[in-house]
Amino acid sequence: MKTINLTGSLRTKNGKKDAMHIRREAKVPCILYGGKEQVTFSVIEKDFKPLVYTPEIHTVKLSIEGKEFDAILQDIQYHPLKDSIIHADFLQIMPGKAVTMNVPVQTTGAAPGVKAGGKLQKKLRTVRVKGPVEKMPEVVKVDVSKLEIGQSVRIGDLKYDGMTFLQAPNITVVGVRITRNVVEETPAAGATTAAAPAAGAAAAAAKTDDKKAPAADAKAPAAKAPAAKK
Repeated sequence: MKTINLTGSLRTKNGKKDAMHIRREAKVPCILYGGKEQVTFSVIEKDFKPLVYTPEIHTVKLSIEGKEFDAILQDIQYHPLKDSIIHADFLQIMPGKAVTMNVPVQTTGAAPGVKAGGKLQKKLRTVRVKGPVEKMPEVVKVDVSKLEIGQSVRIGDLKYDGMTFLQAPNITVVGVRITRNVVEETPAAGATTAAAPAAGAAAAAAKTDDKKAPAADAKAPAAKAPAAKK
């Protein structure tokens, strides 16, 4: 897993007014917890770019007033109307202590259901995983090489050594769904098959009717002459 370096400055004051002042200077109020004591500090907002605007996960090397801490970004808050970051929480990495991270999902293989006309649908872009940071995978690989139309891989199907997946086991991660083309082709084939006996029945009925109908050129029976008067 890659490591990103961030430099922070200790906050001398805490509270809403101080946080607003920090944000006006284009900085982000932050807190580091999980160690012996909490540390409140601020980081220049643009320095978050390689950490948050990427699908990859990282550990963070925090340098704060001459002290260094190994951490992960645990939570981040954005302004409700802007894209600006208004607060960030960091969790200090401690040896032997489990951490929780949102790990990206990566599919591998070619699904037979897609070749049959289905569509591969990724329901989750990340999965929430808990475990030692030393064993934390950079991506969770999901093999789709056996998925037919209508089949899926769920959270309960994922297995990684030393890792616990925190979402419900029945949640779908990726699946192959049926498409309109597959739906339309199936009844069309059935209609063609059914049309053949129907056509044959119609032809047989026509022949039967021909036998029963009188010939067009058949002569009508002659009318009887009236009897002669005596």
